[in-house]
Amino acid sequence: MKRTSIILVAAGLLLGTQACEESAFTERYADPAKIAQTTVEKQYTGFLNSNMDYVLPAYRNYFVTLRTSINRFVQNTGWPDESGQFVPGSAGVEDVWFNYYNFLAQYRELQKVHATLAPEQQAGRRVFMLTATVYLYDYTHRMVDLFGAIPFSEAGMLSKNVGDYAVSNPKYDTPESIYTTMLDDLKSIATELNGITLNAGFQRSFQTQDFINKGSLPAWRRYTNSLRLRMLNRVSGVESFRTRANAEMADILGNAATFPVVESNTENIQVNVFDINTNINSKGFDQGLASAGWYGNTAGKKMIDVMSTTNDPRLPVLFEPGENAKGKYIGIDQMASNTVQTQLFNDGLVAIYHRYTLSRNQFFPGVIVNAAEVSLIKAEYYLRTNNLAGAKTAYEKAIDQSVKFYNSVMALSNAIGIVAPKAATDAQITAYLAVDGVNWDKAATNADKLALIANQKWLHFNVVQPYENWAEVRRLDMPKFIFQVDNANNQTEPPFRWNYPGNEVTYNTNNYNAVSAQDKLTTKIFWDQ
Repeated sequence: MKRTSIILVAAGLLLGTQACEESAFTERYADPAKIAQTTVEKQYTGFLNSNMDYVLPAYRNYFVTLRTSINRFVQNTGWPDESGQFVPGSAGVEDVWFNYYNFLAQYRELQKVHATLAPEQQAGRRVFMLTATVYLYDYTHRMVDLFGAIPFSEAGMLSKNVGDYAVSNPKYDTPESIYTTMLDDLKSIATELNGITLNAGFQRSFQTQDFINKGSLPAWRRYTNSLRLRMLNRVSGVESFRTRANAEMADILGNAATFPVVESNTENIQVNVFDINTNINSKGFDQGLASAGWYGNTAGKKMIDVMSTTNDPRLPVLFEPGENAKGKYIGIDQMASNTVQTQLFNDGLVAIYHRYTLSRNQFFPGVIVNAAEVSLIKAEYYLRTNNLAGAKTAYEKAIDQSVKFYNSVMALSNAIGIVAPKAATDAQITAYLAVDGVNWDKAATNADKLALIANQKWLHFNVVQPYENWAEVRRLDMPKFIFQVDNANNQTEPPFRWNYPGNEVTYNTNNYNAVSAQDKLTTKIFWDQ
């Protein structure tokens, strides 16, 4: 029997069987189901690994969750229209929900283990707690952006409460309060990371256990501040957050030495794949994105047309023409009839996401924060504060970084039987920046310039960062999409949020009832003004 935020917290007692089930981990760590104790170091790695299916491109995330929800809602893909297409599937929603609360339980267990140590031992291992909190908050803000209010401050406490279910039912915290807590903590962590030092023993231990940033404190500082920028920018249009957002973003961007962020692709925060025979690999990307006949990787007309008309240098790196399209890029038109949409696909005319670069690239990294995203955040902030020169520089840098990011991941590919696309050149990037619809100087107003930024976010995120893509499209209401109205279903257009899983209604009833009025697909997240 599943109990979402109650039963799932018991996973913390096992210290992450999923986190340690693969050979790469079992060789290093004892089976957590067969030991009575763990350590901060081992629990830390189990915690980091417990959400890898939502960092590295994995089968269930792409096939079960994203294929029929987010990738449709922002037209990352094209598909034959069908009734119910705007209702996120319950299986996919439950997958995300259950994984998050298992992940949170791992973090609570890490807190519990750390708290049992003597003060001097806690101090030596402080870096594990700080960086784990950053990583937790990255996933937590995604959950808030999907659902709104979620159980947080009281969630994952079953182990701490010695298995007492009666006192472990977690309340739902408001999304505003969760964002406030996370922003407060991340600001403190950013400052503390500047002053932290590790002795040689703990440095080696941190490098061994940290497979995100390989024990690099500079990388964790960049991650922390880049995450702050993302979250501050997301709430920048909310009246109660506006002053704080602009002030803290100015502080971060004006003090690079104190608050470094990701500035180049060499500094991207991502999980790199070094050996596909370990559990750190992207083997699930192929079946998740490109399962034959399921429209998971088929191009939509909107994205293909935007990229084709502007000679986007990413187009041949990201997409393959349909096998019978004679080299022409064609996407599915969401306003065509289902018959026309299906026939276009059956005739082999629809472009697909490039298998060499993406789905069959088993070395595709798990993208967390990258340089192009940070530059686009900077561009929006500078535009908002009337620093047009700074906005232009950041915008054009973002495009350069995005193109070269996809060049770099394409170069990692081990795909066979598919011709590798040619990498985009600097000359192509320069030409692209001058095209109408891309050129900064040809956008007459600030609103037009913001539309350019929004368009580049959509193109850069595509199916690689779909959760960020949907959040930014909702927040900015750009780009604009046209969908067929689903008059055969109560949800006639794309939703603004996901519904809570049914098990919350059943097993966390009293706390769910307090937020049930908000549990509608039409309820906007607080930053979606």
